[in-house]
Amino acid sequence: MKPSHAQPGPIMLDVAAHEVTAEEREILQHPLVGGVILFARNYAEPDQLRALTAAIRAVRPELVISVDHEGGRVQRFRDGFTRLPAMRRFGAVWNDDPTAATAAARHAGFVLAAELRAHGVDLSYAPVLDLDYGVSSVIGDRAFHRDPQVATELARAVIAGLSDAGMRAVGKHFPGHGAVEADSHVAIPVDGRSFDAVWADDIQPFRNLALELGGVMPAHVIFENIDPRPAGFSPFWLQEVLRGRLGFGGVIFSDDLTMEGASVAGDIVARASAAHSAGCDMVLVCNRPDLAVQLIDRWRPEVSADSAARVAALRPRPGTMPADPETLAGWAPYVAARDSVLALA
Repeated sequence: MKPSHAQPGPIMLDVAAHEVTAEEREILQHPLVGGVILFARNYAEPDQLRALTAAIRAVRPELVISVDHEGGRVQRFRDGFTRLPAMRRFGAVWNDDPTAATAAARHAGFVLAAELRAHGVDLSYAPVLDLDYGVSSVIGDRAFHRDPQVATELARAVIAGLSDAGMRAVGKHFPGHGAVEADSHVAIPVDGRSFDAVWADDIQPFRNLALELGGVMPAHVIFENIDPRPAGFSPFWLQEVLRGRLGFGGVIFSDDLTMEGASVAGDIVARASAAHSAGCDMVLVCNRPDLAVQLIDRWRPEVSADSAARVAALRPRPGTMPADPETLAGWAPYVAARDSVLALA
């Protein structure tokens, strides 16, 4: 079946600037579209962001509005938002005081979600569950810690903070991107470890947190001794391991299909088909509106009702926090959490 306008479709795409154009409104109305991912180029100041998300919502209320907003160097909205520390900062605090680190991580998750929701954003692709091996430049300080149990506990605290503000969490990059040096944005990373090695270390946070995550994003990494396909195109990784062994029941997002790490699957339709067939509920096409249009015009996936329902369930819980920045700024739980985060930074 093809998704109806009453439910989100399987494509997540972007818009060019601060406002939605007439052409973009037409594209967003296509039933294959299920959401919009925002970037720094979409942000000028808080009122503009609220107007942009309201305009997107006016086109299709069921669309999921998302952003990569983790903290540190991956924080798309800055002026007018709390500057969140990189996740490695919580790992450093943990080494001296685990209790303080856990509390601070929860506060950070709460602030992150509360501020995004007050501006009309439904979802952030956070937290990073990759381990900090010290070799991956693209992961780097985005990871909490090298120890998978520490990474689990700090990520669990961030997830709890997101949930306190009514937002679901998206763990990434399954089954782990931290042990490879190459950046999948511009290269095709290859990891030569055995399954047992990956299972013992990198998968631990995903295994421990599978039932607490609303979404998971796989890595464009080839684990050459396990499966010749990148994890995001692999039924073994997504269906047998993530769905089967870990029992994950939320949304599986592809990573951006325009990245070099996805090029092994072919053109944009082949990439989307490979990701969808492997088990992805939603495919991301970022920074290439021409490819997004090609995909909409040429891709004809079979979308299950279960998959569409999983995507729809990502929308935040209503009534959990103030719905506008002005009210949020004076809300005592937010003020306390923000002050805690600022003290840490």
